[in-house]
Amino acid sequence: MRKNVIRRRTVEPKSAADQEPETRDGGVQSVDRALSILATLAEDDEGYRLSDLAIRTGLSTSTVHRLLATLESRRFVQFDRTESKWHVGSRSFTVGASFARRRNFSTQAIPYLRKLRDLTRETANLAVVDDEFIIVLTRMESREIMRSLTQVGGRVAMVTSGVGKAVLATYSDEDVGAVIRHHGMPRLTEKSIVRPSDLFKELEKIRKQGFALDDEEACMGLRCIAAVIYNDCAEPLAAISVSGMTSRLTDERLPEIGQIVRDVAGELTFALGGVMPKSG
Repeated sequence: MRKNVIRRRTVEPKSAADQEPETRDGGVQSVDRALSILATLAEDDEGYRLSDLAIRTGLSTSTVHRLLATLESRRFVQFDRTESKWHVGSRSFTVGASFARRRNFSTQAIPYLRKLRDLTRETANLAVVDDEFIIVLTRMESREIMRSLTQVGGRVAMVTSGVGKAVLATYSDEDVGAVIRHHGMPRLTEKSIVRPSDLFKELEKIRKQGFALDDEEACMGLRCIAAVIYNDCAEPLAAISVSGMTSRLTDERLPEIGQIVRDVAGELTFALGGVMPKSG
């Protein structure tokens, strides 16, 4: 006589990842925390001690240490035992570099950045907009002594940078207003533009002259002059700029430097197959 066989349904246990608490936006908490640690480490080349990193991220020391150990095993962070400080690791650079490679115009821009550097004797920068922030892709360092405000890979608010204002000048007033609502208008120095009405006046001036000026608005003692590079639809693709000390980028030199930056931006636009927008 055949016996009835009762087959039990096997329930797979949830993995650790499935059991992770979610963040408010539905993400995985440990991933969110690990990325917060990486972003904090990227802010300072000097690195952070464990206790300082915990304070900056708002996490417990034990949580930060656990996440750092995992990141270190994958070479996303590294530990300097001499100074007892944590730094961004080689794997983070490899992953981050793919962003610049995807923007395949970086290599083509190098000769134009070098030309801009040599003509102005100042540091030349190439930057793009990402999530309403400016990211520096690459630069040609000046042979003059200067402080560098933004490092390659660094992010700055659009309204506080010459490059950002150059790009904002191509936006409609409605789109500029959206950027202001999302990110505000931070006062970084006593010369920062913090009123929307003042920003709109500045953008109108930029549209007329063809280049933007950061006049010590992000860092006292530093000026930046920028112009937009356009794609084949006459839309902003990126921007280039020169940055230097106010003692060298004097009021007398600004019109000349602005013309040079605008001209080189136009040359690079055409080299990349882009189209300059029609005036008016």
